[in-house]
Amino acid sequence: MNNILKRVIFAIVCLISLNANAQVADTIKKDLLTAPDTVKKLHSNPLSLIPPAALITYGALSFVVHPIRRFDYYINSEVHKTDPTFSTKAESYFQFAPIIMVYGLDLIGVEGKNTFIDRTALLALSGGILAASGYATKYATHRQRPNKADYLSFPSGHTSTAFLGAEFLAQEYSEKSPVYTVIGYTIAATTGVFRLYNRDHWFSDVVAGAGFGILSTKAAYLIYPYIRNKLTHKSKSGKSTMLVPTYQNGVGLSFAMEL
Repeated sequence: MNNILKRVIFAIVCLISLNANAQVADTIKKDLLTAPDTVKKLHSNPLSLIPPAALITYGALSFVVHPIRRFDYYINSEVHKTDPTFSTKAESYFQFAPIIMVYGLDLIGVEGKNTFIDRTALLALSGGILAASGYATKYATHRQRPNKADYLSFPSGHTSTAFLGAEFLAQEYSEKSPVYTVIGYTIAATTGVFRLYNRDHWFSDVVAGAGFGILSTKAAYLIYPYIRNKLTHKSKSGKSTMLVPTYQNGVGLSFAMEL
């Protein structure tokens, strides 16, 4: 009797799981194939990559241009004079604030530029670009922090994440109001200042971190429409194909085709 009961329960769980996956697939299909393709109207263009690239270049030059490196020491010295006992962990929360704002605004009914699926895919792509560039650079440059904690100073990871989020907020909500952009970038800049005052980073680390963060998001918004088109294209038979997430026995991807 117990074995029969276990089999019935197992069958019910399987049916519920299949139904849940079907509902998720239907929702994603609606977002990707039915909802307006707002990614066609994204802000980023190749020229917009120049300012963040310039910030990264400034930071990189601190390794070979002595006046820029001396300015790092000067800023660190002035910060130490201003408040030698300063210590806070606020930047650990500030760095994620712009990203939280994007989803919070959408939750209270202030719609952003893109659907939830596209927005989340853009954020994931931005994070992937940052991980492959900014965080990889930390290990390649091997710069010691001002507080001598380790050799992962360049660029500032907290600052990179904060500016990634600030640009993400700007991309999604700047058309609603420029105030959102100002708020996001103010939070990001404050994160960078905290990193300086905690003596976790040099000034050039923070500048480069801002560049890596902004560049990662702008690059994601530039290339995502092409990726999206590849993943949701129509085959020669005219049927739509796409990749959808699955949640049975862990998160994964499955291939789906419109019949």
